[in-house]
Amino acid sequence: MVRGSRRTLFLVVFILVTCGFLGLVFGQRISPAAAPGGDADVRDSLRQFTEIYNIIEQNYAEPVNPDKAIYNGAIPGMLHVLDPHSNFFDPKAYSLLREDQRGKYYGVGMTVGPRNNKVIVIAPFVGTPAYRAGIRPGDIIVAVDGKSTDNMSTGDVADLLKGPKGTTVHITIVREGADKPLEFAVVRDEIPRYSVDLHFAIRPGIGYMHISGFNETTEKEVADALEQLGDLKGLILDLRQNPGGLLSEGVGVADKFLRKGQLIVSHHGRSSPEKRYVATHGDGGKEYPLVVLVNRGTASAAEILAGAIQDHDRGLIAGETTFGKGLVQTVYPLDENTGLALTTAKYYTPSGRLIQRDYSNVSLYDYYFDRDTDNGTANREVKLTDSGRTVYGGGGITPDVTIESAKTNHFQDSLLQHYAFFNFAKHYTVTHHPTKAFEVDDAVLQDFRKFLDAEKIPYTEAELMESNDWVRSNIKSEVFVDAFGQEEGLKVRAETDPEVVKALDLLPQAKALAENAKRIVAERTGARPFNR
Repeated sequence: MVRGSRRTLFLVVFILVTCGFLGLVFGQRISPAAAPGGDADVRDSLRQFTEIYNIIEQNYAEPVNPDKAIYNGAIPGMLHVLDPHSNFFDPKAYSLLREDQRGKYYGVGMTVGPRNNKVIVIAPFVGTPAYRAGIRPGDIIVAVDGKSTDNMSTGDVADLLKGPKGTTVHITIVREGADKPLEFAVVRDEIPRYSVDLHFAIRPGIGYMHISGFNETTEKEVADALEQLGDLKGLILDLRQNPGGLLSEGVGVADKFLRKGQLIVSHHGRSSPEKRYVATHGDGGKEYPLVVLVNRGTASAAEILAGAIQDHDRGLIAGETTFGKGLVQTVYPLDENTGLALTTAKYYTPSGRLIQRDYSNVSLYDYYFDRDTDNGTANREVKLTDSGRTVYGGGGITPDVTIESAKTNHFQDSLLQHYAFFNFAKHYTVTHHPTKAFEVDDAVLQDFRKFLDAEKIPYTEAELMESNDWVRSNIKSEVFVDAFGQEEGLKVRAETDPEVVKALDLLPQAKALAENAKRIVAERTGARPFNR
């Protein structure tokens, strides 16, 4: 009871302190000279908030949960009035945020997910404790440390699997073909959360790299990946579904593709002077053709990277218009293991674009999920790249070449909803033991038909023929995940991804763009064009 009272007091005080804290962060206290009513209005508002909270706590029909009322209500409500990206992190959310930023966590090293109301292993990461212990894709996790996983969410099970390095977690598994549950005692270890989750030579001399986010290790991961790819004749840089992350890491990655001294991004706010970030090392003359894949899920630091490459005509941006997040958040650690992410500045691409989408009079749901109201480039801010090409601000990064994301049809959705490829691969690898020479031939397709019949998943021959390439690609990638690990499955998926295939075709256009820009800039400055 005493602990509950302390927690409630902290929450109420947090509201009061936060309202003053905003002024401290920005370095400006509201005064009567700056705003009508000034401090008196602020004190009245805080007094009224306290009075309302006391009335609710004492008289509401059910006991009031302070976490729900304030963590999930008052504080987020106050911040979301400001903008969609200022946010408050309760202890669990703040812990996950720091975990994402660090690029590592302590656990067993596997992806888990829901299947048929059970939590199963999607894939163990190669080399991790779960992988070494012999846990396989498709294993059903029925208990962790003796605690049944019935009615648990995927997140709940994942939390149980995490823990301090060197501690042991006991995992009870049900595996198809096994007579009884299997028991695994797995010692937790540091598990890297790679942001460069895939890089390989997709064609001779042509690299492919996917960056899933920007954490504390991303710049180094990109540097290592580029070194491993060797002497490149072209690169597909995939930023699709990259939500961003640490600004410093986005800047560090951009540095590796631009010339030394080129501007990457600048930002300034009401109380933060302009700060400019330039390439301090540069690409070292390695100016191979570059195509950057983006989509609606590309945001924040990923847009900084794409915007810098586009504004300097370094590479060709292909895909869909990006999310449009041009606000910079500063994360302030608070007491009780909580944190506040507050928008403190706006960032601008090298051409001077602010790419933030309009969020006035828009609900949070519509802002994040409903993009059908976007009006293309009409009425958007116009800027110029180094070579004089037109680019637009005010609504994300508009691609140089539009590639529509592939849409699934009803039949394809049905197969995915039934986890048809995942479950088929689980059966197939046990009975056939595929090698890396595996291809989906007619015999494999016939096995897949039999599997669909046995699982009572409806299909027609016409539907299979219409989606032939898509079905073959999904079967092969899932079989590779099951037999050789998640990375090998991702390689297969990338090699057959229509957008990646289109990006490969665009490499000559990307080369022409960069060479033309270099010539135009040289003519403008009176310098002689040069090759490095």
